[in-house]
Amino acid sequence: MIRKCLFPAAGYGTRFLPATKVMPKEMLPILDRPLIQYGVEEAMEAGIKNMAIVTGRGKRALEDHFDVNYELEHQIRGTSKASLLASIDRLIDNCTFSYTRQISMLGLGHAILTGEPLIGNEPFAVVLADDLCVSSPNGVLSQMVEIYNRYQCSVVAVEEVPMSEIHKYGVIAGTPIDDDLIQVTNMIEKPVANLAPSNLAIIGRYILTPDIFDILEATKAGAGGEIQLTDALRAQAEQGKVIAYKFKGQRFDCGSPSGFVAATNHFYHLSRR
Repeated sequence: MIRKCLFPAAGYGTRFLPATKVMPKEMLPILDRPLIQYGVEEAMEAGIKNMAIVTGRGKRALEDHFDVNYELEHQIRGTSKASLLASIDRLIDNCTFSYTRQISMLGLGHAILTGEPLIGNEPFAVVLADDLCVSSPNGVLSQMVEIYNRYQCSVVAVEEVPMSEIHKYGVIAGTPIDDDLIQVTNMIEKPVANLAPSNLAIIGRYILTPDIFDILEATKAGAGGEIQLTDALRAQAEQGKVIAYKFKGQRFDCGSPSGFVAATNHFYHLSRR
């Protein structure tokens, strides 16, 4: 059973400077709610109620968002605006939130290793909030929990991307199990196009088994001089313990301005229906 979801949220969000100079990129709003709230809602829909967030300097807004604001609530109580807080109140009432800080930005693998005290010795989900996923009737994380329950190993979400974009991602190779599942045999972080093993890129949804922490502890810096989660997952894949899942749904790369605008347009049109 997956009880906890880890949110690495310590990055600087440099692609959105100067907006992210003092505001966490995870707090950038898509219409009326910030990116990280969409991720928490997806996790809760998957039956996960313990949210573990790895933050950094200048990220206090994340903690404040998932907390009560007595002054604001007093001011709008009894007015038509009170209902606007219903979505966040539902998360606060039903989930627990714990936090730790990543002191040095040493890569996604390091961020996940930093979150180990919040997770402990159990399988867990990982959501990168700037990958905003939309799927109905079941969210991407709900789909992945079902796969984990079946195979009891690490699961990574993948999608086909143009080869011109492949250098931005971790890329998998493997053997198809069925139309949507692949037994991963290898993966490479940010390969050049002619060395990429496929066009299947890992996006910001994972379910990881707890042995990943020991593997990360022993993983040396890789691409970009950072500790890469892809390198640790490759060690699991060599033991046949990673499944890639071509998820059902749509993903918006909200870490880029173009993806952020596309997501905003998508949710705006949904709100007008």
